[in-house]
Amino acid sequence: MTGFAGYQNEIYLQGLAGSRPPFTTDPEGLEASARERLGPGPFWYVAGAAGGGATARANREAFDRWRIVPRMLTDATQRHLGTSVLGTASPAPVLLAPVGVQSILHPDGELATARAAAELGVPFVLSTASSHTLEDVAEAAGDGARWFQLYWPNDPDVCASILGRARAAGYRVLVVTLDTWTLAWRPHDLDQGYLPFLRGVGTAIPFSDPAFRAGLAAAPEDDLPMAILRWVQLFTGTDKSWDQLAFLREHWDGPIVLKGVQHPDDARKAVDAGVQGVVVSNHGGRQVDGAVGSLDVLPEIADAVGEQVEVLFDSGIRSGADIVKALALGAKAVLVGRPFAYGLAHGGQTGVRHVLRSLLADFDLTLGLSGHRSPAELSREVLRPR
Repeated sequence: MTGFAGYQNEIYLQGLAGSRPPFTTDPEGLEASARERLGPGPFWYVAGAAGGGATARANREAFDRWRIVPRMLTDATQRHLGTSVLGTASPAPVLLAPVGVQSILHPDGELATARAAAELGVPFVLSTASSHTLEDVAEAAGDGARWFQLYWPNDPDVCASILGRARAAGYRVLVVTLDTWTLAWRPHDLDQGYLPFLRGVGTAIPFSDPAFRAGLAAAPEDDLPMAILRWVQLFTGTDKSWDQLAFLREHWDGPIVLKGVQHPDDARKAVDAGVQGVVVSNHGGRQVDGAVGSLDVLPEIADAVGEQVEVLFDSGIRSGADIVKALALGAKAVLVGRPFAYGLAHGGQTGVRHVLRSLLADFDLTLGLSGHRSPAELSREVLRPR
């Protein structure tokens, strides 16, 4: 075995000495185990979905509608998983999705995730809703590749200031989330009355921003309720328009990716707007209940834009087979969210590392056993509808 697949042998060899993995390698068991470790507020903030959860279920059902057709005698012993996404080198077509308020899962939060990602060379996307500042996470990541996800504030000065800080701290790509300009109806969070931001958690980036602080009568550490009120006014309740993307291009000199695209016409508009990528995503089912599964619309979006922008995929990735299917249906790379968050809850940096190594080993093995030597060999011919 080569590359990431070697983690399998490592686990088996350690088993000879009576040592087992720190926690499960099974994705479904991982979620169940995280539920046992976390309180209901933090757990459901990560695991929950909008409404009755139909969209979250649709994401997983979409994967089950496709089957991989393995090919034999393809000389797939040696495999090369490495790729480049929007100029960022990665050892595999996998990125860590932007997950906010990670300190509700582990005290180190985004710092632990950034360190684990850097250790494995996997790009990490930092959420605007981070528990730690842009600068502190950048320091934790060291030389690791990092992107920044923007929840677009309504104050242009605050937006420009945050973008300037992100570029100065070495974030290379801007990921603009379009589908969460206000929170959906999320029964699990509502039943707990649980929204971390109203406790000042997940607000480290704006609360440390000079433009944000300039609009306050007192610093957040001196008057938390008023800072939270200003945060609510700036980050929720206002949808943007396509022509406003010009402001972001004006204040960001690197690649821009739009996250939350579910319709081919929106993908075409993204091309016309001059951005460099789109993420086919429904926010893991957390925003529109009863929406289409992301994988169901991936092929038509990939067809709509061709090679004009890079197409990434998010929402529902749990296994190596899921990665193979998403790449075969047109994604250049995938973003992984909940699984690494559950790993963080289990063991901080060590937990994220274990989940990532497990997922990458599964992908490496599935790629080879299905008869392929690199992600570039994957196409729709690899799959058959169930």
